[in-house]
Amino acid sequence: MGILGASGYAGAELVRLAHAHPRLDIRWLGAREHAGKPLAEVLPGTVGVAGLGERTLTGFDPEVPDQVAALAGQLDVVFSALPHGKSAAVVAPLFRAGVRVVDLSADFRLRSLSTYERWYGKHPAPDLIADAVYGQPEINREQLSDARLIAAPGCYPTSAALPLYPLISAGMVDVSTPIVIDAKSGVSGAGRKARPNTHLPETAEGMRPYAVAGAHRHTPEIEQTLSLPDAPVSVLFTPQLAPMTRGILTCAYVRLTEATDNAAERARTAARRSYVGGLVSVLDAGRLPDTLWVRGSARAHVAYAFDPRTGWLVSMCAIDNLTRGAAAQAIQALNVALGWSDALGLPELAQFP
Repeated sequence: MGILGASGYAGAELVRLAHAHPRLDIRWLGAREHAGKPLAEVLPGTVGVAGLGERTLTGFDPEVPDQVAALAGQLDVVFSALPHGKSAAVVAPLFRAGVRVVDLSADFRLRSLSTYERWYGKHPAPDLIADAVYGQPEINREQLSDARLIAAPGCYPTSAALPLYPLISAGMVDVSTPIVIDAKSGVSGAGRKARPNTHLPETAEGMRPYAVAGAHRHTPEIEQTLSLPDAPVSVLFTPQLAPMTRGILTCAYVRLTEATDNAAERARTAARRSYVGGLVSVLDAGRLPDTLWVRGSARAHVAYAFDPRTGWLVSMCAIDNLTRGAAAQAIQALNVALGWSDALGLPELAQFP
């Protein structure tokens, strides 16, 4: 296997997880800005790791046929951790050459070309959108079987969809009312490149919303994932930057078709039926999710609470944005595509403290 964009946060997490995977063998590491450097210079955590830290990061030009042919000849799978709008143009020739691709960008997540171009601009490879399978294993398991172009979900859409999808598919949610989603993410979600509003002095002591009132690019992905053929869903999504490195905590507020006092227990029952054998833990009554308990883990923690005074159900989810929200979920999707167990090679225990 190979990894494009191995020097970024998601790429580094792919390196960490793939190195521990019993059936994945890292053969190639690609990077643009750091091409020619040993991996240990860019990711110091790989120093002394035999056969890994000494590997050289390599540049790749998708417009050079010989480079495409050379990679296609040595790799069965490529994970791409390149930015939105740039990934598709790079992985498209590899996919056409027969390489299985797992793309962590948004380039193949949206089924509608017009929707993609509204939020991201011109698509680099529109002819491949129909070939892509949305890589949410708990929701798209059957479609993922032997998939060759996998669009790994975004971190925010994952934290929103996992607690909500079982309820919507069970007909519990009144989808005529918009779903209100409030999500707080660690700063690593902004990527490794330094920016004025993401460096320590401006994040360590404060919390701020951004891309509010339907302005965040993950909004159409959340709506696409939650909508059923005869029941479109609209969401009011507010992301917030939290003063921590890793993690997402999402609280989603929904109206129910039947607002009874046991609504939270019915929600837990629906979620447990949906997530048998996967990497989602549905917490018992009285337990609430915490990003600390999923840090570094491929698992998601889901919980529910009902407010009888207002009639709102609160659906909650905690994930690590770099593992379950990116690299681990991408590997989980590949595991499912190849007929392996979901958790093969993935960490199920969180780092503590």
